[in-house]
Amino acid sequence: MKPRTWVLALAAVFAVLQLANVNGRDTPDTKNYLSYALSLRGDSKQAAATATIDYACAGKASIARRNQSVDVVRFHAPSPTRRVVEECRGYEQWQVAKRLRAGQTGGHTVPFMPPRFMRIFEVRPGYPVFLVPFITVFGVTWGLWTAGVVVTVAGGVLAFLVLRTLRAPLHLALTGQALFYVLPCGTTAMRPMTEGLLLTLTLAALWGCALALDGRTRAGTALVGGSLLALFTVKHSQALFLGVCLAGACAAIGVRRGMRAGAVRHERPLRASGQCWRALGRPLRSVAVAASCAAVGTMLVARVLHYPSEAESLQDLLTNHFNRPDRTRLWPEFLHLEFDFWVEWLRRQLWDPLFLAAVSASAWGALRRRPAFGVFLLGAAFTGVLNQAGHPDINIYGDRLIVLAWLLPVVGLPLLLEHAVHPQARTSGTVPGPLRSDAAVAR
Repeated sequence: MKPRTWVLALAAVFAVLQLANVNGRDTPDTKNYLSYALSLRGDSKQAAATATIDYACAGKASIARRNQSVDVVRFHAPSPTRRVVEECRGYEQWQVAKRLRAGQTGGHTVPFMPPRFMRIFEVRPGYPVFLVPFITVFGVTWGLWTAGVVVTVAGGVLAFLVLRTLRAPLHLALTGQALFYVLPCGTTAMRPMTEGLLLTLTLAALWGCALALDGRTRAGTALVGGSLLALFTVKHSQALFLGVCLAGACAAIGVRRGMRAGAVRHERPLRASGQCWRALGRPLRSVAVAASCAAVGTMLVARVLHYPSEAESLQDLLTNHFNRPDRTRLWPEFLHLEFDFWVEWLRRQLWDPLFLAAVSASAWGALRRRPAFGVFLLGAAFTGVLNQAGHPDINIYGDRLIVLAWLLPVVGLPLLLEHAVHPQARTSGTVPGPLRSDAAVAR
């Protein structure tokens, strides 16, 4: 079969499997994004509130019914669906009505939470805009499901394209696509939240880096810049993180190439380091400029538009979504929580070390087989760590915040397997673009 057929077959199998869970994937934040999308479609506050509450309560009832069906004590009891829906609707409608009567009627989102909390979602129009055509054509339930399938399938296809651009064999590129679907990144991308778009746009930026390393400067730079621009509308902090990390990756590659060139020519390290920018090459210089401009632009535009600041985000974290008085010792308390969080996180990872093992092995494989691209891949994955560090809440469901780090195994593990599958292929000969450039600098 043609490569296109294999890619479509994998995507189709994944989509069919997702029919097992049409309801019950939402989180509390889903209500904010969905009501935002309904408002953009033209629904009134009351209509958006009703549709959003019906969707959220149907998901809660579906989970309750499934849980009871396998409860060893209550599996034979009557279905709790009706009771759960009625209780959920009553509570949510009471909360919304109370806030609307209090004058919390501004913005696009329905006031499920205090105004300061809702402001965080008001500055993220990208995902609601993405949802509008799906919920308009298919309705709320099937629209959100279809949107999740589309964005997750796109992420898998992008993983395939990244690996093919790196000259990985077809079966290993398909492995990367399958890994995106079966690892936590696929599960998380299917949830009606921003993470699916964050994963897909980050992979699009990585594809741009791979194209630039392959000498396709314009296409690579345009893809990196476009992805960072789209990320700004989805979650501007992620655009900042990715811009900084990609620019840092370019700097690291430039230093490595410059120092190697200086070593070959027996130049002093200080003089060799001055050649880093030239040694980076025109394609990666363009990527570095695009990433740096995106990072600086994100900070400037966020300030000009008065987006919620870092301090406001920390207050949201430490006051349980502004339900308690503001903290007066904000940064000391945050740093205390940060340290405790990572100690507990590491303890849990050592107890169940799949994530650490997968990330370590894939990082080694990527840096060994594709050194230059491996640096970009590490930078993109590190944005997941930065995102988690900004929200050190151990109670947030699963690995949702750090999920971007799973992109490292998605791309790195197929590269690690490449030597085992093709032991005759030399590291310096498998990818004409980046590795041949390094060799040329060394010579």
